[in-house]
Amino acid sequence: MSLLQTRGLRAFYGDFQALFDIDVSVEEGETIAVIGANGAGKTTFLRAIAGALPCDAAMVEFDGRAIGALTAHEIVRQGIALVPEGRKLFPSLTVEENLRLGAYCGRAGAWNLSRIFELFPMLAERRAQPATSLSGGQQQMAAIGRALMSNPRLLLCDELSLGLAPVVIRDIYARLKTIAAEGTTLIIVEQDINRALEASTRFYCFQEGRVALAAASQGFDRHAVTGAYFGL
Repeated sequence: MSLLQTRGLRAFYGDFQALFDIDVSVEEGETIAVIGANGAGKTTFLRAIAGALPCDAAMVEFDGRAIGALTAHEIVRQGIALVPEGRKLFPSLTVEENLRLGAYCGRAGAWNLSRIFELFPMLAERRAQPATSLSGGQQQMAAIGRALMSNPRLLLCDELSLGLAPVVIRDIYARLKTIAAEGTTLIIVEQDINRALEASTRFYCFQEGRVALAAASQGFDRHAVTGAYFGL
């Protein structure tokens, strides 16, 4: 049984349909990449899984349970956490306060404040500073840390590299390997094809709200990926 499975997942913004019958499966311990151009439906896919967009209960199944109709806070309690695009840190709170908010659901697990500071030592040094005083890369680390504080089994990462320098992106993706090694399952949404494929075991390419291609991240046909990405 897959840890996560979507079956015929559809999602809407009002009358506009953004996802069309998405079938995705993720095994426990896997790192899956979701790639595609702007507007392909990648962020919408994560939001639907995380409960930020409503869908039918049976369209999203987690650990054998239909969760598509649950609210966002109920889904966090199930063991799914989202690192949102743009980080969405609370500007009125310190770094430590932002991190502690991630633990509000009280899920038991290995991740706590001291473990987050081990993973991201620069956050420990700046724990008392306002979160928005951090650099973009440090804010991204704080957003990841906040999600980990809920001790998720599945971590959803939306556009982690957006707007960051290459050296910072490499550092963040190196920490993702550590997180995966701890047993956390990952879904990474990324526009950078090479970065996404290096970090994942399998990938799904979205195009206009549909799965255009699904394959292993190694040994695939580059021309097929390009065609699926751009709809050629």
